[in-house]
Amino acid sequence: MRLGSPWLIDLPLRRPLLYTLLCLSTVWGVWSTTGTPTRAVAQDPAAEAPADAPAAAPAPAAANAPAASTPEAPPERKSRLRWFYDALGLFYSLVFLGLSFALVALFVMNVLMARRENVVPQTLVESFEQMLNEKRYQEAYELAKSDDTFLGHVLAAGLGQLKRGYPQAVEAMQEVGEEENMKLDHRLGYIALIGTIAPMVGLLGTVDGMVASFTVIAESSTTPKPSELAAGISTALVTTLVGLWLAIPAIAIHNILKNRISRLVLEVGVASEALMSRFSEMGKKS
Repeated sequence: MRLGSPWLIDLPLRRPLLYTLLCLSTVWGVWSTTGTPTRAVAQDPAAEAPADAPAAAPAPAAANAPAASTPEAPPERKSRLRWFYDALGLFYSLVFLGLSFALVALFVMNVLMARRENVVPQTLVESFEQMLNEKRYQEAYELAKSDDTFLGHVLAAGLGQLKRGYPQAVEAMQEVGEEENMKLDHRLGYIALIGTIAPMVGLLGTVDGMVASFTVIAESSTTPKPSELAAGISTALVTTLVGLWLAIPAIAIHNILKNRISRLVLEVGVASEALMSRFSEMGKKS
């Protein structure tokens, strides 16, 4: 036996060498299966597939598929005003715009008419009373006649009929007061009319939109998409919403102004009666 031959080394010397080689081969195998293929897959996922794998065959079809698999772009987001106009349409948009402008105009006009200076001005009361105290009846009549207010018309009518007697003067003041009160009520009544018409127009739009949606269902051979029904449903809901937006403030404005006008008319009656009460004993004297 030759001691110099590596294959004839004694068993106690070969065992550590075999363990070392086994450990190195195990480390190399683990590293080669976990490290290198992972990098290869990260760089090219198709590199690890076998050569005869059937998955590689449909590659040309996959190359033509990107257009089909690409997600659709989200629809353009509309502004709230544009969405409301599309839901209402031209007809309902014009109707609600007309009602809106009319409501604003009537509100401004009635607020100006319901001012105390335009119904029972304090300056007229003081000036008229001073002239009566000084017995300048003709000047008091001219002052009341030239004053274009509720109280001015009432006092002018009373002084104009005073020569026929105090009861006739009171009757004339009541007639003029009722006429002026009717004018105020008529102007205020148009606001109540808008408060009644607006929700009815909204109800008309609701029925119109629902009919349009059910027409789509009836004429479709398959189940219609929600987007096909959205137009009619949006018309139904938006018309109702806009109608209520107009009706609620119109009703509130009407009731508030009506109470204010009623209070001012009562003040006109009290003021005119207090100013003309000094002629209550005149009878038919001029």
